[in-house]
Amino acid sequence: MTCRAKIRAEAEALFSAFKAAGAQPVEADTLLPAETLLDLYGEDIRARAYVTSDPLRGEMMLRPDFTVPVVQAHMNGGAEPARYCYIGEVYRKQDHLGPRASEYLQVGFELFDRTAPEAADAELFALFHGLLAPLGLRPATGDIGILMAAVNGLSTTDRRKAALLRHIWRPARFRKLLDRFSGRAAVPQARVELLARLEADAPDALIASAGPMTGLRSETEIATRVAALIEDAETPALKAPEAALLYDLLALQAPAKAALAHLRGITFMLPAIEPAVDLFARRLDALDKRGIDPSDIPFEASHGRTSMEYYDGFVFSFHAADDLPPVASGGRYDALTAVLGQGRSIPAVGGVIRPAMVAELREGLL
Repeated sequence: MTCRAKIRAEAEALFSAFKAAGAQPVEADTLLPAETLLDLYGEDIRARAYVTSDPLRGEMMLRPDFTVPVVQAHMNGGAEPARYCYIGEVYRKQDHLGPRASEYLQVGFELFDRTAPEAADAELFALFHGLLAPLGLRPATGDIGILMAAVNGLSTTDRRKAALLRHIWRPARFRKLLDRFSGRAAVPQARVELLARLEADAPDALIASAGPMTGLRSETEIATRVAALIEDAETPALKAPEAALLYDLLALQAPAKAALAHLRGITFMLPAIEPAVDLFARRLDALDKRGIDPSDIPFEASHGRTSMEYYDGFVFSFHAADDLPPVASGGRYDALTAVLGQGRSIPAVGGVIRPAMVAELREGLL
């Protein structure tokens, strides 16, 4: 195991490189209000973050990453455009023993610029690419925005589209929903039995027969959920061509330039993705201008779907091996700035590097 002094030295070197690239150093609290993170990610965040209680500030979480507090600080009065960098520990629960640490040092760079998102994406990726080049890492890129645009363009109910969008970052759950909505998988038996009961009795009669209310949901909320189940049961399956295109998109893996050609070829069948594909094309041009050949950069349409849930566009990572955490990762999170900006928003992209892994790679330990 690499000693902490060497890890800190690598972190400081990366931090200095980010400052040299024009980033302003910022600090972030170690304890963050749990309410903000719960509002963003729901109760799922509890499985990944360390939660504690403060007698004055209420429920708090040890910092799971820097992006949320940095975005909050910027939206409270940062200049535009802006570049920030930071260094410090983050804390993530792990559900099994393995190479992923529950506490580790992180160095990051965040870029806020509304003029040309594709240029900002290329700037950030090129910066990380150059810093990590001596390590011989494997890059990976994707674009959550293309997948989100494809879902939004489906000819189905808003409720079904919202369900798919909510689970984009949970690939297994997303696939199960897509299989069911497209008619490739049967409706779960428990739901079939419930719907049969709803056909026999009115929802209010079922609620009354269930006994006294013991949960947190009100009768109105239960009735609303019942109405949603009935609506979903009456909704036709996705059109076969649309479902096939979405399955094709999920499986797309190719060099970025070839992936663009493939996406151009299916855009006429799924017009909703055209703006996102155009942005992808401009990003590749911007990367090319920075000396990075799009033919050499791997692209996966599903890449980044197990990362933090605020990414909604370009995503990237750098890997030493498939069975290890990424050495670096990042992506675009425009929607997060709108959520934390209370009505204000600005396009933003950022990324982080794990200096402990950099140090171990330099010593030949990985």
